[in-house]
Amino acid sequence: MVVPASGPARVEEAGKHAVMARTGLPARDLRVLDPLLSYPSTILGRERAIVVNLERVKALITATEVLLPNTKDPAFARFVRDLQTRVLASSSDQAAEFTDMEGESSNVASPFPLPSASKGHEMEMTKKTTAVVPEMTSSSSMPNLAIAKDGNTNVLPFEFRALEVCLESACRSLEDETSTLEQEAYPALDELTSKISTLNLERVRQIKSRLVAISGRVQKVRDELEHLLDDEMDMAEMYLTEKLTQQEISEASSRAEVDDPSQTEEDRDEDYRSEPDGSNDSFIGYKPNIEELEMLLEAYFVQIDGTLNKLSHLREYVDDTEDYINIMLDDKQNQLLQMGVMLSTATVVITAGVAVVGLFGMNIGISLYADPTTEEETRAANRKFWETTFGTVAGCVILYIIAMGWGKRSGLLQ
Repeated sequence: MVVPASGPARVEEAGKHAVMARTGLPARDLRVLDPLLSYPSTILGRERAIVVNLERVKALITATEVLLPNTKDPAFARFVRDLQTRVLASSSDQAAEFTDMEGESSNVASPFPLPSASKGHEMEMTKKTTAVVPEMTSSSSMPNLAIAKDGNTNVLPFEFRALEVCLESACRSLEDETSTLEQEAYPALDELTSKISTLNLERVRQIKSRLVAISGRVQKVRDELEHLLDDEMDMAEMYLTEKLTQQEISEASSRAEVDDPSQTEEDRDEDYRSEPDGSNDSFIGYKPNIEELEMLLEAYFVQIDGTLNKLSHLREYVDDTEDYINIMLDDKQNQLLQMGVMLSTATVVITAGVAVVGLFGMNIGISLYADPTTEEETRAANRKFWETTFGTVAGCVILYIIAMGWGKRSGLLQ
């Protein structure tokens, strides 16, 4: 799909070689837009085009049009609609400002009179300018940015408006995913702290996996914007309209000088001697003012950094919840260990009572085991039995209490 600077979008079929010839890009840069290959978020500034690969946004931006690979993603239609709306609205506003600026500049006279000796040179320059301006106006679909800057109007060129739509779409997509994740994560984490169950743990595990994935994608976009902001040469390469304008000025000036019949060969040689490499030096050594692009990238860098901060806070909340769950589990484990110690102590004490019973159960002939013959001996035997039984039980209980007291006193039990 092609979205031109003026006019509706249209669908064109173009192969890789046709796109390479149209944009001047090598094949390795086109692989960044291949949907079958997985490439990180990238913004590349080249001589005649800007390659944008941000999340679901894949585009080739030139000075006059945007090339978009067709996709079945539902968000693609919204992106194309936003791109057309932004480009057409900005183009109409820019054309109106440019028309008003031309009308005002035609009524302004120079306050400095020219000397009589320079009138001939003035006429030559007037002819050259007259020949250059119509050709630029007809060959370029965008107004001259340099003239717009001289007129104190802050109009972004076409490639920056298209880049802004790409950045806005990518940042909005990541922001929406982050908001959705926050709405699901915080209630699930709070529910897990109140009730630890397999279902809640599985929900938190899935949320943490999504958090890691989204954080990585946001970090890649942020790193790419930070890399562009740190490299002024890469930002200067993205001024496609200004580079195209400078090239048109240089070519039109050269043709005007060659085709001017009123200029003699001596005058031509004199002009070349007075300005030997002026046009070439101004084009080759031209460095645009990157303040506009820097402000544009900084705005979306701050936005994507805010999204990353939200994800960082959510990650910290997840880590705090995990720490709280681990503390709760450790506490439960300590309680189980204490219960195990208490049961083991009770087993030892009961074993001592069983030992006493075993001693009395030995088959040894003593007077205690003699059968009573009278009623008084029977009562005495019963009394001794209960005294031994209660004495053994009481001894076990006392031993257990002593063991528990010693454990609490030594800090082994709470």
